[in-house]
Amino acid sequence: MIYVFADCSLDIDRRELWRGNDPVAIEPQVFDLLHYLIQNRERVVSKEDLIAHVWNGRIVSDSSLSSRITAVRRAVGDGGDQQRLIRTIARKGLRFVGEVREDRRSGGASAPQRSPHVERDTVALASPGPPPPLPDKPSIAVLPFTNMSGDPEQEYFSDGITEDIITALSRLRWFFVIARNSTFVYKGQAVDVRLVGRDLGVRYVLEGSVRKSGQRMRITSQLLEATTGSHIWTERYDRELTDIFALQDEITASVTAAIEPKLIAAEGMRTETRSIDDLNAWDLVARALSHFGKMTAADNDAAIAVLRQTVVRHPTYAPAHSILAFALLVSFQVGWMPTSGNKEVAARLAHRAAELDDSDPWAHMALGYLAITDRRTDEAVRHFQVALDLNPNFAAAYGYTAWALVLDGQSEEALRHFGQWMRMSPRDPLTGFFCAGLSAAHYFAGRYDEAIKWARQGTQLRPGMPAGHRMLCASLAQAGLVDEARSAMTHLRKLQPALSVAWVEQSVPYTARPMALFLDGLRKAGLTN
Repeated sequence: MIYVFADCSLDIDRRELWRGNDPVAIEPQVFDLLHYLIQNRERVVSKEDLIAHVWNGRIVSDSSLSSRITAVRRAVGDGGDQQRLIRTIARKGLRFVGEVREDRRSGGASAPQRSPHVERDTVALASPGPPPPLPDKPSIAVLPFTNMSGDPEQEYFSDGITEDIITALSRLRWFFVIARNSTFVYKGQAVDVRLVGRDLGVRYVLEGSVRKSGQRMRITSQLLEATTGSHIWTERYDRELTDIFALQDEITASVTAAIEPKLIAAEGMRTETRSIDDLNAWDLVARALSHFGKMTAADNDAAIAVLRQTVVRHPTYAPAHSILAFALLVSFQVGWMPTSGNKEVAARLAHRAAELDDSDPWAHMALGYLAITDRRTDEAVRHFQVALDLNPNFAAAYGYTAWALVLDGQSEEALRHFGQWMRMSPRDPLTGFFCAGLSAAHYFAGRYDEAIKWARQGTQLRPGMPAGHRMLCASLAQAGLVDEARSAMTHLRKLQPALSVAWVEQSVPYTARPMALFLDGLRKAGLTN
């Protein structure tokens, strides 16, 4: 669909705005705001409508909303005084009043008449001969981030972020990443990501922009599926400009840490409609990780079942061994699977993964978790650090380092690592599990109100996960809320009927001092032998 109005064209499928023959750089949220106003041009759109549909109900300040509306007006050449296209209705909202023509043939005859040099550039970028086939693992191209500051001096910053993200993604060994020289030929071009995906032979494209205003820097990034042009993930980072190299490193780490789970989830969804027999080793692991990230007993069983098949069918594929070992070990601690017999299987798988590929971060994650279950905290932390050395943007490694420390009662150090995890991956699918760890860290520091807060958050995010409920029971009891603690214990027993003091001592790998404190809380909540 293309909306044509005044001297502008808004291409919804390509997410492009044109004024005359020139493309207009526009942030994703500003694009969505303009699209929503045009879609609803027959009525006045209220502030509440915009927040619900453009910001998905998130809290938005009046100043932020006003700045986005100003950005929309600037993009279409409509000043706040003129209001020839977007009119403010006092105390009511906004209405798009420009005359609009719709063309449902995206890129068809009524599409914007783009300048000849842009069309020639686009043709020149196409690869000679047939497009390369898609690799058998996730493939991504990182397009040069657009410098929207109007300052050529800032070009080095946008180029630097692009190059750093390419380098960081290249360290994720199960991704196929297009080299810098092949993506920078698109710099300064208005491109269709579907064409980029076809010409480079990739399934995903990352693009973004950089804008500097005074001592503030705004970086936006969005991950798209190249075959359809649809959005998978988008994020905006607003930062103070102090140390520019530190800022570049921070944004690179944040973007890379966010992309990995999103790509894995997208790959998992892509495999859902296909038969297990048609999937290769990576596809099977992606499907398993998609289940594992949901952190429910049923999904965990499904993940383990897929991984068991993968190990049999691909006996030399290290990630299948390491992730299966990891999933089994987590299952013991959470309470979804008995430890007896399975721990030995997990140990063999973890060591076999390291033999097959010692540079696989997940192999060291599995060995680290194996050390946790044996209460070898220092060894666990060492393995998680190796995983981070292999993949510095592996957010989960920070989270599990924190878990290893909290199980040893090292609350403050654990909270520092949990903070690094949250900074790198604020929307992580494992958040419910890590909330239980945050609760434990505050519990052992004697901050029971904070422990209750994080335990409640974890149980809300993952209501079927016993670990969060166990921390909630103990924290409520230690806070003196005995009636609530006993009620929570009744619910926990329904969730985990085999729960007992003996089970906790055997299966939850606290070291001596934190184990005593944890059991004290559980006993006060009504847990017996």
